[in-house]
Amino acid sequence: MELHLDRTFKYYWLMFKKHDLAAGLTVFLVALPLCLGVALASGAPLYSGILSGIIGGVVVSVISGSQLAVSGPAAGLTTLVSAAIISLGNFETFLLAVMIAGVFQILLGVLKLGVFASYFPSSVIKGMMAAIGIILISKQIPLALGYNQPDFWSSGFIQIFTSTNFLGNLKEFNANITRGAVFISFISLAILIFLKQPKNKKYNILPASLVVVIFGIAINYLLTYFGSSYALKSNQLVNIPSNIFAELKFPDFTKILSNIEIWKNGLLIGTLATLETLLSIEAMDKLDKHNRITPVNRELMAQGVGNFFCGLLGAIPLTAVVVRGSANIQAGAKTKVSSFVHGVFLLLSVLLIPFLINLIPYASLSAILILTGFGLTKIKIYKSLFNLGWKQFVPFIITIVIILATDLLIGVSIGLLISIYYIIKENFKESYDLEKTHYQGIDQYILKLHSNVTFLNKVEIKNTLDKVPPYSSLIIDGTNIHFIDHDVLEIISDFVVKAHDRHIQLELINIKTVETAASAH
Repeated sequence: MELHLDRTFKYYWLMFKKHDLAAGLTVFLVALPLCLGVALASGAPLYSGILSGIIGGVVVSVISGSQLAVSGPAAGLTTLVSAAIISLGNFETFLLAVMIAGVFQILLGVLKLGVFASYFPSSVIKGMMAAIGIILISKQIPLALGYNQPDFWSSGFIQIFTSTNFLGNLKEFNANITRGAVFISFISLAILIFLKQPKNKKYNILPASLVVVIFGIAINYLLTYFGSSYALKSNQLVNIPSNIFAELKFPDFTKILSNIEIWKNGLLIGTLATLETLLSIEAMDKLDKHNRITPVNRELMAQGVGNFFCGLLGAIPLTAVVVRGSANIQAGAKTKVSSFVHGVFLLLSVLLIPFLINLIPYASLSAILILTGFGLTKIKIYKSLFNLGWKQFVPFIITIVIILATDLLIGVSIGLLISIYYIIKENFKESYDLEKTHYQGIDQYILKLHSNVTFLNKVEIKNTLDKVPPYSSLIIDGTNIHFIDHDVLEIISDFVVKAHDRHIQLELINIKTVETAASAH
């Protein structure tokens, strides 16, 4: 036993020195601006995003069975988190929902229900993520423009086109825009797009998001130094408390039994966080050169523990995140120590250099999130699902529209119902087929029943039988049946009598009719 532990320690120490330390530092540089950006988009205190990243690195990585995944606040949860904070009234109450989400995930893991995400149609999941991308972009546009009024979408922007005083409204809108923020956003987007091009990989000495943040800080410093009117105001820069532990907010346990919305939001956050985690884990396993497979139920328990601590300590919820995991793999990570190291670096950054973090412009973060949003809702996804046919495209597009018009839960629920409708419709077609021939002046029909024939096929089979014309021949062949529902047997039994009355020559192959139904006539 001691020999085994000694070898394990030596293995991890060797990997740490050669690979995981450098990879952990790289992931930290990617994660820091994303933690801030996701918290900003969620309408939560900025420190709560970094705290979520710390918990994802220091807590989740220890429990997780994944060697390459990295957990932290995810862009895919921003819409839900933002709506939950507003509906629950304050951040302290929202933290209770995060704790409930964590407990829910732990239960899913304990009950070995990690496979449940496989039953969500991919078209609905992609529709959900695309809608989140659209919402993410729309939320960041005012910040990217440095718009200093709270009503950008409700009246500020819309008012330009809804009044006869077009030029006056345009002038007023223009007066509320910060030129420095627009310039930083434009430069940031240009840098991100340039560095993300495959042909420009040679320039990726630092993570693209970190380069954007550095440029944003440098531009605003120069504008401020030269006394330009374009310089950003203090409320357009990140504001992390010098001592975040003195500013932490904790859950308000007095409301946990009196507000049903807390439980509703908790289960919804837990479900969405689980879906995003399992999808991310699947992607990470595919990228693992050593073909290591993550135990999904253990991963759910790790994520659940992480989210429980997020709620308890005042952080926004976390998931396994593809962006961080991909950066981890590209940086040469070999074990989960790199994820732990990234969490330690996040902790040290808020303890030792909060003054540097507070130089970051919101405009830089908004550019990162806008491009993240485009990644979730890029045109290629729409084209690909459209090319797959209406069965995939309709649930996808309806999920997007309903989420944008109402909320995430309603949109996903209706998307699922549409997908189920197509499954049932397809089941109608696959459970039987009708062949028609003409022999010696008589129409001959063969109704072949396939595999499982359920009550869902009852109406279609009844209508098909009723359309068989008088003075014809019909064979109902059940040779390939594995299961046939009692309701369908009753329909066939009733038709035995109808066939006699309509002079239809009927033959049943490997089908036993329900005698009571036939004799009732």
